[in-house]
Amino acid sequence: MARRIGVLTGGGDVPGLNVVIRTLTWRMEDEGWEVVGLRRGWAALLNAGTKSPFPREDWVVRLTRQNTRTIDRTGGTWLHSSRTNPMAMRPAEIPDHLRDEAPAPGEDGTVDMTGRAIRTIEELGIDVLVAIGGDDTLSFARRLHQEGVPVIGVPKTMDNDVYGTDYCIGFSTAVSRSVNMITDLRSPAGSHERFLIVELFGRNSGETSLVIALLAFVDRALISEVPFRPEKVVELLVRDKRDNPSNYAVLTISEGASIEGEKPLEWGEPDAYGHRKLGGIGLHLGDYIKNTTREGIMYQNLAYLMRAGAPDSLDRMVAINFGRIAAELARTGETGKLVAVLGGRYATQPITIVGEGKRQVNVERYYDVERYRPKLDATLGLPMFLE
Repeated sequence: MARRIGVLTGGGDVPGLNVVIRTLTWRMEDEGWEVVGLRRGWAALLNAGTKSPFPREDWVVRLTRQNTRTIDRTGGTWLHSSRTNPMAMRPAEIPDHLRDEAPAPGEDGTVDMTGRAIRTIEELGIDVLVAIGGDDTLSFARRLHQEGVPVIGVPKTMDNDVYGTDYCIGFSTAVSRSVNMITDLRSPAGSHERFLIVELFGRNSGETSLVIALLAFVDRALISEVPFRPEKVVELLVRDKRDNPSNYAVLTISEGASIEGEKPLEWGEPDAYGHRKLGGIGLHLGDYIKNTTREGIMYQNLAYLMRAGAPDSLDRMVAINFGRIAAELARTGETGKLVAVLGGRYATQPITIVGEGKRQVNVERYYDVERYRPKLDATLGLPMFLE
């Protein structure tokens, strides 16, 4: 009987996910394995078991060369995604057919449905499970590993902030797309002689703002790791605008950036992993600049445009190689691993490393805290991804 490998994608979509799925499917078929895709991330493990009233094909799909042949040409995830967290579910989120087996809520009021997730894996006959995701998705993969489930993690997030790897699928495309859009936005900014404020996804890591600012040659960059003083930002931007022959200035700002002495702007209810939405700090700063200088501003939140569409060449290359490494780990039985890039080379890490720290900008090495801009005194000998 052929061995069976499962694959799922969780959290936000990024370009390159379908490339991993296709690569893994084709490689494992070559090895005689059966490949199944779990739809909608970890939610599949709560809705695809023997007790489920739903048709199994709603949650599980057999992956073959035929049905994955062209999926790499598009962005997003063919398997769909969700932010379901089986470790900490609100009672109202538990599917009706599982209420009779749900444990009592813990002190925080959430229910741990890990046991049901493990039983579903067993019922589906999955020998190895590959989870493609960011910190949140991989935190449950780590839990499954600790419970004895053979899992392999593949890091993806346009924020590039998964601890234990220098690179995550989706980062290059987000950076490339943002650089191109900022270049285009220079036309209206220069035409109207404005301050251009570009807000960027990245949550609590400022790497997107930092690297995009470096590559797009913007005037100033505000990052999540370093709180800023609005009056100082104004002073610097006014100077930048004056020194520009076209009389405009450009600033990038992380959605998780904050004013000195204040917390980042958050709104909405916490999601399954305890995160509230971030965003609006760029608009807030833009209003301050406008009121202080009495000059016009342009505010643009690139948001989902950063991670929409097909992957660029670098993300495609990394996704292919991550998929091949995951397949090789499964074939040889080396589970409990996170596929990674370390020092510019492909590598693996114990999946337990996820959650052991936070991957953020190395401020001392790469950021000028006085001038609010990238700092690269010397690059010789550094890894390509600037660890």
